[in-house]
Amino acid sequence: MSKDLSISVLMDFYGELLTDKQRDTLDLYYNRDYSLAEIAQDLDISRQGVRDFIKRGEKQLAEFEAKLGMVKKYEKISAEIAALESLLDSNRTVIAQAVIGEAEKILDSIKEEL
Repeated sequence: MSKDLSISVLMDFYGELLTDKQRDTLDLYYNRDYSLAEIAQDLDISRQGVRDFIKRGEKQLAEFEAKLGMVKKYEKISAEIAALESLLDSNRTVIAQAVIGEAEKILDSIKEEL
């Protein structure tokens, strides 16, 4: 099984929607880099059980993202913020300082919400 690091991102957004066992198994596998055997020993289940929890959890996370799209929205907003920051930085001499200050406050507020 090769590790898809995007699962860690999906876990950040949707991990609480999984069962405790799925969440723990995925956390150990993706975030703590445990092997299937180590997880099986820690959770007192078979290696096949670990693999099943991982596969089911991955499938559920993908379904949550397909339905809710929170990661996609987050990435889009983050890219737009970066573009706006770049635009403000490159035009500091043209734009009045007061406008830049207000725009930066709005950007900081949006970042805190993310």
